[in-house]
Amino acid sequence: MTSFLQSVYDLIVETSTNLPGDVRRAIQEAQAQEDAATRSGLSLSTIARNITMAEKNVSPICQDTGMPTFIVHTPIGANQIQMKKDIREAISRATKEGKLRTNSVDSLTGANSGDNLGPGTPVIHFEQWEREDIEVKLILKGGGCENKNIQYSLPAELEGLGKAGRDLDGIRKCILHAVYQAQGQGCSAGFIGVGIGGDRTTGYELAKHQLFRKADDVNPHSDLAQLEQYIMEKANELGIGTMGFGGEVTLLGCKIGVMNRLPASFFVSVAYNCWAFRRQGVIIDSDSGAIREWIYERGTEVAMAASQKSENSGQVAAASEQGESRQVVLTTPITEEAIRSLRVGDVVIINGEMHTGRDALHKYLMDHDAPVDLNGAVIYHCGPVMLKDEEGWHVKAAGPTTSIREEPYQGDIMKKFGIRAVIGKGGMGAKTLAALQEHGGVYLNAIGGAAQYYAECIKRVNGVDYMEFGIPEAMWHLDVEGFAAIVTMDSHGNSLHADVDRSSLEKLSQFKAPVF
Repeated sequence: MTSFLQSVYDLIVETSTNLPGDVRRAIQEAQAQEDAATRSGLSLSTIARNITMAEKNVSPICQDTGMPTFIVHTPIGANQIQMKKDIREAISRATKEGKLRTNSVDSLTGANSGDNLGPGTPVIHFEQWEREDIEVKLILKGGGCENKNIQYSLPAELEGLGKAGRDLDGIRKCILHAVYQAQGQGCSAGFIGVGIGGDRTTGYELAKHQLFRKADDVNPHSDLAQLEQYIMEKANELGIGTMGFGGEVTLLGCKIGVMNRLPASFFVSVAYNCWAFRRQGVIIDSDSGAIREWIYERGTEVAMAASQKSENSGQVAAASEQGESRQVVLTTPITEEAIRSLRVGDVVIINGEMHTGRDALHKYLMDHDAPVDLNGAVIYHCGPVMLKDEEGWHVKAAGPTTSIREEPYQGDIMKKFGIRAVIGKGGMGAKTLAALQEHGGVYLNAIGGAAQYYAECIKRVNGVDYMEFGIPEAMWHLDVEGFAAIVTMDSHGNSLHADVDRSSLEKLSQFKAPVF
């Protein structure tokens, strides 16, 4: 199959850079349900613009291209050993060309392989079937949404919902709770795949397999079809909204599968996927290795309708839903006085230098000095996709990562170095909120997954430190212009994330009573 490697490479590029048609339509339906002049409405418009930019630039929709997971169906007698070699080579090539981020990390040393290859990566599942052609499906599920996967062992006591038993109603409660616990940290509005039964391993596998179903299909199991419809209705009454900003649309799709289980075990496994639902598949000719058919409608056939407002005016309108709010332009370094003047709901436009920082850097800075002066600085929770040529480094994708992972470090580091602003997604916890109040700091929420939208704001790479951590974890020094984000945690003890969490928990409690 002389064309098989190229076909897999084309599949990887398509999956990373171009959302399929069914996902685009789900996002468009969400846009129609949200008021465009709210934070969630603005976020969806930004998401739509980002989707179009990624398609045009043939660059990653989101910088976190996840753990590439392939499901391959082959005819009897196919050379799976050679196919695996070709898949690995295609992954390496796509990484080198900036279509995938370097995401394969040694679990013991933290060393990044640099090519997305290593023990267990990529994930490749082979299955034989009785057809003569080959089917290759791929899903790129980022770490932010992967971290919001959850598994329940029934019976269980669930916050807000009470006891969940070993029945359909207990399953219902688990799924609703799974949506609630994700909040904005998994880049809502999202999709979920649910696996009922199996063991701990096969339950999660079944859940992830549900994500390969088309968004508009109907479950052939009547009880599960009814449950899917129920979850779609009720989950969107929780008021979590896009990015956890509050709103009408929290869930874009729900697919549920079931398998047998052991008498002693009853697992409900939920695989959460962000709005950047990157999955695609191809049917390949088993003789030539060429692509004969795309399994999901290609996104180029469904245009996205981004807001016609300018970004800044749209953000001001969105911020106004909280009443008194402003658009504030800040140039780094930022003073404590400027930060203390900000309130939740304000839109901040940043110009000047900012610095990326993720897990490895935060841990390191707890016990070491910083390589640059961070007094008045902005730290961006981001692991970008970077490419280097003779002119230097270039940013190919640069959306925010989930901030809560830095909760053990963030407040201490801000006070130690004089950092005034942190940008990320999904919010942070009580420790960071207290530090913002004490030190005079602010948390800014960017739009998760909008990697092309934010990359456009980065005008130059000024330098990089700690490349030994790997490209995503290195400390990149970036010159930005017009980088916009919304204040969601301020120096006065206010947190939009805590408010939405409390409100959605109250709404979740309305679904305690049995339904099935």
